[in-house]
Amino acid sequence: MKTLAIFALAAVAEIGGSFAFWAWARLDKSILWLMPGMVALAVFAWLLTLAELDFAGRSYAAFGGVYIAASLGWLWAVEGARPDRWDTIGGTITLIGTAVILFGPRSL
Repeated sequence: MKTLAIFALAAVAEIGGSFAFWAWARLDKSILWLMPGMVALAVFAWLLTLAELDFAGRSYAAFGGVYIAASLGWLWAVEGARPDRWDTIGGTITLIGTAVILFGPRSL
């Protein structure tokens, strides 16, 4: 469960950091938006190192599903666009994949 909490925090940091760049490049916000964006992206990368998985690639793969679900939450909460059924189905599929990666039995 600690890893899922880390992934949730990492998703917020990555989405927030990426959105800062989006806001600067696409929404004509000040270049100063890039500074907190870079900090948020560094926090995201650091948080992933705290995940209790033995391999970086497995951590990144499992995080992907959490990131997708969090992105759909961002879409709704921040951008005001409610995810449609295809967004919801896709997000559910990715979370199932995350669960398989995180909780599937491993051979030693």
